[in-house]
Amino acid sequence: MPGVSAGATWFQRFLLPGFAFKAVVIGGGYATGRELAEFFLPSGPWGGIAAMLLATVIWSAVCVVTFVFARATGARDYRSFFQALLGRGWVVFELAYILFVILILAVFGAAAGAIGEATLGWPKIAGTLCLMAGIALFATFGNTSVERLFKYVTFLLYGVYLIFVVLALSSFGDRVAANFAAPASSDGWALGGLTYASYNIIGAVVILPVMRHLTSDRDAIVAGLIAGPLAMLPALLFFICMVAYYPAIANETLPSDFLLARLDQPVFHLLFQLMIFSALLESGTGAVHAINERIAKAWQVRRGATFSNRARLSIALALLVGCMFLADRFGLVALIANGYRALAYIFLAVYVLPLMTLGLWRLLHRRPSPVEAA
Repeated sequence: MPGVSAGATWFQRFLLPGFAFKAVVIGGGYATGRELAEFFLPSGPWGGIAAMLLATVIWSAVCVVTFVFARATGARDYRSFFQALLGRGWVVFELAYILFVILILAVFGAAAGAIGEATLGWPKIAGTLCLMAGIALFATFGNTSVERLFKYVTFLLYGVYLIFVVLALSSFGDRVAANFAAPASSDGWALGGLTYASYNIIGAVVILPVMRHLTSDRDAIVAGLIAGPLAMLPALLFFICMVAYYPAIANETLPSDFLLARLDQPVFHLLFQLMIFSALLESGTGAVHAINERIAKAWQVRRGATFSNRARLSIALALLVGCMFLADRFGLVALIANGYRALAYIFLAVYVLPLMTLGLWRLLHRRPSPVEAA
């Protein structure tokens, strides 16, 4: 891939793409357990595990092909990627992606406001403004800043989930074991896994800016294979703990709060809320950074100039204000949310299906470059 950073470390080549993919996927619903209750618990304890494994395999497969195709075409932003894959049809993806970003940033802003109100007694606007400031700060300084965010939030997130599992199993591990041993229907696990994987797979193309560290197709394949498990591991740990209160917990709006209340650990409760806020921060930053990189590439092509940090900040603030405040006020969020499944189907139609057919065919029939053949 042209412009690959010199001296890329094994972390940047193999782990960073997975951390970035996890950052885009996790969001608020994953971190609170609501999405896990929605897509995996209906199939029972073992059916939920099977659904997670299926989703992980799908994520890894699509990530592998996405990363290799991006490297083969020199694409580091979603516009370049879809121009190579779809030609003029790339516009369809961009329109759908913009609507998707409006929705998730508005939801993230509301969630951050609720976290600040519940944990610190702040007015809701304060939590939303903190999230906006954090996203704007990290998005302003480009790839290096965003990659550091993905790295350190990942360590925080994995650490908090690991502590959570230890506390949960020590408090109600007997319930977990009993529910895994009890007979339960596992119907619908394949549909649940497929739906959840499809619902989030857009993350693989959103994180193309971090592909600049890949030095070979082998790097792309290994990074893609690892990305699925890295993104699903926290969910798997959380799901195991949720099984303790299956099936009642499936009806809880915030399964995390339900379990934390039973742990009765106030300090850890605050830490868990900080982790959720951090998950919102990295997911929101990933979405905004993808748009910044798309604009930066177009700016460089048309003007022959580097996109400045001030310009990145301006774009980030415009997006954040428009999505977190204006979109909700004018009812756009509700409108997009009602068509959210339609957006998911559009992503499948213009991304996954063409990539796994036309894109894969092109990769299998391409001629190796002199470097690859050597």
